[in-house]
Amino acid sequence: MNALLSNRDGFTVFRYGRHVIRFRAPYSLERYTRVKRWDRGYLVVDAKYRHNEGDEEEYIDLVPILKDLYFDPDAFLAPIKGVELGYD
Repeated sequence: MNALLSNRDGFTVFRYGRHVIRFRAPYSLERYTRVKRWDRGYLVVDAKYRHNEGDEEEYIDLVPILKDLYFDPDAFLAPIKGVELGYD
């Protein structure tokens, strides 16, 4: 099963199953434009920022975020096969 990545109202949103994890996004982020790589909690994505006309490569490490939320990162991330953009 794949997880979904998006952003809304100044937050990055990571959805998997019944879990929705939100964390502060950079202030000028307009949207994520492509998921380039998923490696058990580490994401490489392209993102569009207000201050730049082109996309920029961005890195997201979910492991420390999950630990701060008292999730077991290994158990939570193991069934995730990939990540897709999840905009409505």
